[in-house]
This record gives sequence, C-alpha cells and structure tokens, in this order.
Amino acid sequence: MITSLLCLAFPLLLIYAAWHDVSTMTIPNWVSISLAAVFVPAAFAAGLSPEQIGWHLVFGAAVLIGCAVLFYLNVFGGGDAKVIAAASLWTGLGASAPFVLGMAMAGGALAGLLIVLRRMHIKTDKPWLSRLLLPEEGAPYAVAIAFGALMAAPASPVLAAGMAGVSA
Repeated sequence: MITSLLCLAFPLLLIYAAWHDVSTMTIPNWVSISLAAVFVPAAFAAGLSPEQIGWHLVFGAAVLIGCAVLFYLNVFGGGDAKVIAAASLWTGLGASAPFVLGMAMAGGALAGLLIVLRRMHIKTDKPWLSRLLLPEEGAPYAVAIAFGALMAAPASPVLAAGMAGVSA
C-alpha cells in the first residue's frame, strides 16, 4: 500500500509537468526535485536493494549530465533536462529503452501536430494557446517526456511493484 502511494507521485508529477509546460512553457524546479526525492523511499518500499537503488542513482546522474550537455547545445530546455533525469531515476537502465522510444514517438507526434496547427493560423482568445501556436515558439516537450516515462513504467522495478500493490 505504501509503495503504491509513493509511486503515485510519479504519474501525478509528470502529468503536472506536462500541463504546466503546455500552459507556460516552463517546468517548475520543484517538480523535478519532488520526483527525485520520492524515488528513494519508493524504491526501498518496492523492495529494491541498496545496490539496485545505487545503480538507479548512478544512471539518473549520468542522464542528468547527458541532458545538461544537450541543454548547453540548445537541444532542449533546462526544465526538460531535469525532468528527464528525474524520471530516469525511476525507470533505471532496464526501462530506459521504452522511455526513450515513447518520448521520441510522442515528441514527433507533438511536433507534427504543432506544425499543422501553426500553419492553420488559428485565432483564439486563450493566451496560452495563442503563444503555443506561434511559429517561433518551441514545443512543450514535457508532454513527450511524460508519455515516454508513463509508457516505460511497467518495465521499471519500482513502478511495477507500485502497480502490483494496486492490483493486489
């Protein structure tokens, strides 16, 4: 039960990050910090050994370094980099392939949708939507990050234990 409650933070925080990114093109730092902070107690509650938790932490740190390089190269924003790294703590190396694949698929679909909508020159009185439809605006990539992370959740040992607690 406690594992399920701790693991509930994962989808809730990712969905919040996606919503906030769509509406403001920013991801609050507290979202990434919370994702990272809840990981360790969730992993212990899920029954991971200290060694397994350590490997998840090493993997998350490596992803953070890689994402920092991509941020420096202007590939994506700092909020995106931090959320990807925090979600990687939960997925670990074992679930990284579905995470990256889901993120890439959703990112491509999001980019395609934005291209089509931006070419339609839609007029709206919603400021967040008007900004999102500007051709020079970026994409709220936390949507793709959340999709990929949620797609990878069943392959994560921590999240699989949390889901097992819900179905039990």
